[in-house]
Amino acid sequence: MQSFDLLVIGHISKDINIALGETEHCVGGAVVFSSIALKSIGVHLAAVTKAAKKDAKAVDVFSTYGVPVIVLPSANTTSIRNTYLSEDRERRTCEALGIADPFTDSDIPEDCVAGLYYLGGLIQGEFPEIFIRAMARRGKIALDAQGVIRVPEAGQMVFKDWPAKKEMLPLIHYFKTDAAEAETLTGLTDREAAARRLYEWGAREVMVTHNSGVLVYAEERASFAPFTSRNLSGRTGRGDTCFASYCAWRKDHSPEESCRFAAALTSIKMEKPGPFTGSLADVETAIRERY
Repeated sequence: MQSFDLLVIGHISKDINIALGETEHCVGGAVVFSSIALKSIGVHLAAVTKAAKKDAKAVDVFSTYGVPVIVLPSANTTSIRNTYLSEDRERRTCEALGIADPFTDSDIPEDCVAGLYYLGGLIQGEFPEIFIRAMARRGKIALDAQGVIRVPEAGQMVFKDWPAKKEMLPLIHYFKTDAAEAETLTGLTDREAAARRLYEWGAREVMVTHNSGVLVYAEERASFAPFTSRNLSGRTGRGDTCFASYCAWRKDHSPEESCRFAAALTSIKMEKPGPFTGSLADVETAIRERY
């Protein structure tokens, strides 16, 4: 029996990031940014991903950072081109260049158990609803909205409402959106109101990220902590890092403390491209100095 604090599940992505006329090729995806950040602060975890055999080298990103990983076969590997349209990297277009196979219940070994099953998806269909239900039967789950509402259309990825949201949200303990995704799901532009609505529909704790910071609605109240990054060169992976760090810290801390911790860690991450590789001490220092 293998037991972990978190099991981080999701597709890796061969990313192409275009910003201010410069092009960067890297291996990304929520499963990468989340698992490496959590490994860096000492969380006991494992990652589960899917990739085509020809892209085996892309999966080396996990061993580089010491993250245990289960690699499942897929006909294709997910690949996304992100074109940032503003200097703060808040506006972007996303194109799906390739999509890996969906996850199934049988992909997750029965003897692999976790305190939290973290579903870090990229594109609708990665986690079919039957898979989400199966994970919820195993234990507590966290779900990123982009894995159920970001839909590929003629190559471009667009947000579409989740028809099964009111049926599925009660199965989800931690649910994360950004401001645009929250509006797509609720029709509300006010972030706190949108988070409260998703909470009322059944999610136990709701996170909404924005370029100004992170808002969490839990236990019938809202918490907010600002991002304090000195630059945004590491903007890619912001939401993944923020959500994962909140979920991990929340195990032993209040929603307010966990919200502040996630904002501080993510602020550090955004100052440098790539996953967060700092230490717990770095985050504690940022909290003292910036909050």
